[in-house]
Amino acid sequence: MGRRFFELCDKLENKRSLDESEYAELISEYSEENAEYIFSKARCAREQTYSNLVFLRGLIEISSYCRNDCNYCGLRKSNKNAQRYRLSKQQIMECCEQGYALGLRTFVLQGGEDAYFTDEIICEIVSQIKSEYSDCAITLSLGERKYESYKAMFEAGAQRYLLRHETADKHHYQKLHPEIMTLENRISCLENLKQIGFQTGCGFMVGSPFQTTQNLACDLKFIEKFKPHMVGLGPFIPHKDTPFAGFEKGSAELTLLMLSIVRLIRPNVLLPATTALSTIDQSGHIAGLNAGANVIMPNLSPIDVRKKYSIYDGKKHTDVQAAENISRLKSELENAGYRFEITRGDFIGA
Repeated sequence: MGRRFFELCDKLENKRSLDESEYAELISEYSEENAEYIFSKARCAREQTYSNLVFLRGLIEISSYCRNDCNYCGLRKSNKNAQRYRLSKQQIMECCEQGYALGLRTFVLQGGEDAYFTDEIICEIVSQIKSEYSDCAITLSLGERKYESYKAMFEAGAQRYLLRHETADKHHYQKLHPEIMTLENRISCLENLKQIGFQTGCGFMVGSPFQTTQNLACDLKFIEKFKPHMVGLGPFIPHKDTPFAGFEKGSAELTLLMLSIVRLIRPNVLLPATTALSTIDQSGHIAGLNAGANVIMPNLSPIDVRKKYSIYDGKKHTDVQAAENISRLKSELENAGYRFEITRGDFIGA
């Protein structure tokens, strides 16, 4: 029972590649009984490059305004119930100060596509962070922008950029997004980021509405070909004020499988155990690490705005996902056999 699953796992481990139809077959053959087989292979792949290190990133959610109207996101511009805010440069610098004191050496500035944050403003913030914390890395996750915009941010000192592609299937992409947004433009942005020199991250939701096994296989093949430095993936969780409010949330088990497969495709990838995974599974951060992840992003955002950054219902912003509880997180990591060091946690390899 499950022999084909084991065969495909072995092939992926050896070749770092499968045909798209084989990825679909691997997903279809997956079960709780054979999960540990691929999890253990993913851990071995990770440990060859990163040992048992877990890298912590300080997440700063800088704005809940967004110009887009994505069907899955609580920050969508049509959501009249959304609580809008944007952080000032001073607030962002205070978050960095707190994070640096806690031992964090990467700051992740994430937000909706907010027109207020022009290239000039973002570059000014990035430059000041680099000036005051020269030993830190800066990751941006601010959506789709022009080539010149990305280039200016890179030259200001940002080294990493995360832009989840959400789905590599054109027809599925249009079901998740308004017509004005296209998969072609999203992929073009990712290619521009890589060309400029960013450590570039893509990613997708697991269990998003209308997603098929074939869609997931397409995502995996895209990751194989694109060769990202980071991959952000987590389960779909509905938000009550979106068109997808009535859809079921994604599966934690399937998300863990996707983490393991991505690790085997790209052994040196920086792979977070996301907040979304911890939201649907209280021990999701440890389960994610055991499936091959090696990054966790404690929330550094001011406590009074965390609830306002409501991209899906029930989003974790306390407990071990909060930066103020980082000592507890470190203890949990140690108990699970992982190590934390004060480091930027850079991507290793090509």
